[in-house]
Amino acid sequence: MIHYKDISTIYAGDFMALDGINLDIKDGEFVSIVGPAGAGKSTLLRLLTRELTPSSGQIIVDGVDLAAVESDSIPLLRRKIGTVFQDFKLLATKNAFENVSFALEVCGASDDEIQNDVPKVLGIVGLGDKTQNFPHQMSGGEKQRLAIARALIHRPRIILADEPTGNLDLVNSYDVLKLLMKINELGTTVIMVTHNRDLVNAVGRRVVTMERGKIVRDQVEQGKYII
Repeated sequence: MIHYKDISTIYAGDFMALDGINLDIKDGEFVSIVGPAGAGKSTLLRLLTRELTPSSGQIIVDGVDLAAVESDSIPLLRRKIGTVFQDFKLLATKNAFENVSFALEVCGASDDEIQNDVPKVLGIVGLGDKTQNFPHQMSGGEKQRLAIARALIHRPRIILADEPTGNLDLVNSYDVLKLLMKINELGTTVIMVTHNRDLVNAVGRRVVTMERGKIVRDQVEQGKYII
């Protein structure tokens, strides 16, 4: 489903963020990407949404060469890829329902679609009783679940989770992880960047380890991950 072919990315100042990456991710996989700060983990994700373009190489997602995607088609590409971040990126002046519905409104969804789809997604993430709550009225775990609901609203084929538990305590971290695993069990491909080895071990799936822009280990059948 996702194919990185000989990908290199060079930032200003000749910093090699990615160096000759070859990586295939199958439809429906749950892949954890680990490694020290500056290893290129987040860069790898940003390439999938065309936030960045590689300096060389080819990226194919669901049969589409991302280099061939026209600028005006990038928003459509991004609707197929849900993104979840460490800092939630919620709209402080909108309640839970509005935070999720806004993602539909900007795409021209009808009122009927919004009234039908938003409650369903909020229910999936366990926030069915929090529709009128604003972000400041929510715990960190609830905020992240709301961010996941927003990422799910377009029924994406892929979820990118970049340090999704970085600002959460242990209990909320495991709640968010369980939710991502549930989403994966329903058929969505999940790619999670994390530095938390306990979470990686709890998933017990494929682990890709990066160092200095390279993939140094790819454990498909994982034992215990050690930093």
